[in-house]
Amino acid sequence: MKNLAFIPARSGSKGLKDKNIKNMNGKPLLAYSIEAAKESGLFNKIFVSTDSPLYAEIAKTWGGETPFLRTESLSTDTASVWNAISETLSIFKKNNEKFDNVCLLQPTSPLRTGGDIVDSYKIFTEKNADSVISITETEHSPLLCNTLNANMSLHNFISQETVMQGRQSRPIYYRINGAIYWIKTELLYSKLEIYGEKSYGYIMEQEKSVDIDNEIDFLIAETLLKNQKKIKE
Repeated sequence: MKNLAFIPARSGSKGLKDKNIKNMNGKPLLAYSIEAAKESGLFNKIFVSTDSPLYAEIAKTWGGETPFLRTESLSTDTASVWNAISETLSIFKKNNEKFDNVCLLQPTSPLRTGGDIVDSYKIFTEKNADSVISITETEHSPLLCNTLNANMSLHNFISQETVMQGRQSRPIYYRINGAIYWIKTELLYSKLEIYGEKSYGYIMEQEKSVDIDNEIDFLIAETLLKNQKKIKE
């Protein structure tokens, strides 16, 4: 089985300027995903998809490969990462490089480890899955959430049953955490449902599941990285 690690590192981030190469504890953010991919030992190629020559050089410094840059049409704020993956696979295919599986590793999840990649891959292979996607327990139950009307009334905001339930009695909900997406390449070629019947979750700890969108997320992830030993204790 040939596996491709796909690390998207588009430049021009609006929420946090140049976040994919922003320095976190002495490393550019994208370096953490490259190192996790290398640590797993599962990939024939660790490809960093970027539109920036500067990002490409930084990626190469940390062990990623950038033999070509992403096209302009796939470098906008609205461009789909799945389209970028499909374009990459097509280019490799033209050069007689074919991959059975792709693992999307977003740089905005620096707390994901090589061990997480290995463990999720075990689920992927043992279940002969079409996809395995990392998830984590939600920080707050969605049963405690609702929309508000104009006068801010909490009437029927949550059900009486939920009010009477203790925290331990409520069902556990999970969310996609954005850290790991294992996908069979044939699924992408055929444009089948990624979250289909043969899609499974890989549960990650909440402290590994920070997904960086803004400065606050960045500071939280940076603090968690600095205090990993304390957290494990």
